[in-house]
Amino acid sequence: MIPRLLLLAWALTSCGEVDDPDASVPATGCAASPEALSDCVQAEGWQDDIAFIAQERSPGSGHWQAVQDLCAQRFAELGLDVELHVYASGVNVIGRLQGRSAPQEQVLLSAHYDHIEGCQGADDNASGVAGLLESARVLSQARFDRSLVFACWDEEESGLIGARTWAMEAAEREDTIVTVFNYEMIGYADDTPGSQEFPDGLDLLFPDAYETAEANGFRGDFLAVVGDELSHEAITSMLEHGQRVGLPIIDLELSTSQTTALYMSDLQRSDHAAFWTFGFPAMMLTDTSEFRYDAYHCRDGDDVVDNLDPDFARRVVATTVAAVAAVAGLRGG
Repeated sequence: MIPRLLLLAWALTSCGEVDDPDASVPATGCAASPEALSDCVQAEGWQDDIAFIAQERSPGSGHWQAVQDLCAQRFAELGLDVELHVYASGVNVIGRLQGRSAPQEQVLLSAHYDHIEGCQGADDNASGVAGLLESARVLSQARFDRSLVFACWDEEESGLIGARTWAMEAAEREDTIVTVFNYEMIGYADDTPGSQEFPDGLDLLFPDAYETAEANGFRGDFLAVVGDELSHEAITSMLEHGQRVGLPIIDLELSTSQTTALYMSDLQRSDHAAFWTFGFPAMMLTDTSEFRYDAYHCRDGDDVVDNLDPDFARRVVATTVAAVAAVAGLRGG
């Protein structure tokens, strides 16, 4: 694997930074377009980070602290404005990249870093945190009209507490959040026919999505994008960029009233739902957890790195990076 410092050095020399942000010279390298940013995503960095993150990290534990520190240190290394958002029972780590023309408008990209006791949590959610850090590495080399906010959430496993606290405070501040992209388990894929299951009733609520999965032999080889109607533009961008990098996507778009409905509980099981509670647009990007992966929460086997597919994760991150860049208004390096 390529050492992390070499990856960072490569990023700084290849992403075409422009000294004058208002210069008319077209950006080159990674910052040239959303597609160019997507192509700068590397599996090696994700693999290095997940190898470190995937240990037991229940809140308050030593490795929980180590992963929290990793998020803060990496954000700082990338030149982001770093905040430790300390609340009553935990700590969110926030990194901000100020927008140029509309800095008050925010696009969030996030993942939770906590996990349950007695389980390494490689897919849940070391895969998402490693994806977030790789996304930050690439996106931090460009500049955008809107501000980017990167967040490592705490206490998702205890009821979305970290994200819910931050979303509540954002609502009180009357923040403008354009979209939240939330990584929730992005590392496991299985192209065996019949490897994918669905929650009861999903075939009735989302017949087109179900028919797509059925036509593919119910293979667990796709990314599920679970978003609300306010995130329609971002969902569309995910679909377009996923097609470009060969990532199958099944999208489940909920109406505003469905986002808080009890019968949609299986689609509310991550930090995106905390933002729905306060009326913010949000989406979950997921490999569907136990509907595909038997080792979810170590229920039937250990949730370890060796189970995961680095190329699938790379394509998820590459797709998301391009979609975030498009929604945030890429301006170059």
